[in-house]
Amino acid sequence: MASPAVIRCYAFIFVLSVLLLIRPSISIYCDEDDCYDLLGVSQNANNSEIKKAYYKLSLKHHPDKNPDPESKKLFVKIANAYEILKDAETRSQYDYAIEHPEEVFYNTARYYRAYYGHKTDPRAVLVGLLLILSGLQYLNQWTRYNQAVEMVKKTPAYKNRLRALELERSGGVSNKKKNNKIDRNVQEDLSKELDLQINGAEKPSLWGLVGVGFVLLPYTLSKLLLWHGCWFWRYKVKKAPYSWEDASYLTRRSLGARADAWRNLDEATKDDLVQRQLWVKSNMDSYVSDMRRESKRRR
Repeated sequence: MASPAVIRCYAFIFVLSVLLLIRPSISIYCDEDDCYDLLGVSQNANNSEIKKAYYKLSLKHHPDKNPDPESKKLFVKIANAYEILKDAETRSQYDYAIEHPEEVFYNTARYYRAYYGHKTDPRAVLVGLLLILSGLQYLNQWTRYNQAVEMVKKTPAYKNRLRALELERSGGVSNKKKNNKIDRNVQEDLSKELDLQINGAEKPSLWGLVGVGFVLLPYTLSKLLLWHGCWFWRYKVKKAPYSWEDASYLTRRSLGARADAWRNLDEATKDDLVQRQLWVKSNMDSYVSDMRRESKRRR
């Protein structure tokens, strides 16, 4: 293992290499030139003096006035220096970089934030981000759904449902060709009539996308507040008995079951669970104990 002295030496070499590779914080503004020298003004010059100096130099070095290639390059530098010095914020940042050239990372970050951060509307960035996320989410949901459908189609239960549907459409006359296998075209036609409900991989819906949810967020929050207010008034203040829908919600929440899993339960099981009033802790504890005893008995 390397000694602490060797590690410090390597760290020093690494930091020195990074600093050598990074351009000085002043040069990111006007390359290797001084912005004030390019315009021929002092650092204490006011905005009027800077503007006059720029117009004077632009008349001399503008490509329309001077076709010399070197003059054209100089004009680009002059125009860049004027853009930096005419704005109070960027000028103050440049002056700070001159006084503190050792703060490379800080000066560089301020430069790029000033020149590129304000050019992009945050609302456009937000909209673009939501569109990208929604597109990826929608594509992922369709991929998961198609994969789940392909897996379901390989199960015997699906094949039996498909065969039953074929017999129903053909009036009970089964096709005996191809070892009793359904023709691919017929199979695709029949499969469109089967409504596949696959837990965990439902068919994608635009209403479930993050972008749509963000747009509808005010409506969703208002609806949620109204729901909680009605719940509090009905069951906390008026002490009314729970409706079957609300009792179902409490039961599902107590069990930690997903909404789609609860919907797929048969009505008799739902009624039994609701009648147990599992949102009451003692009833829930009793139900868990019964399930454990039932599980041990089956073993």
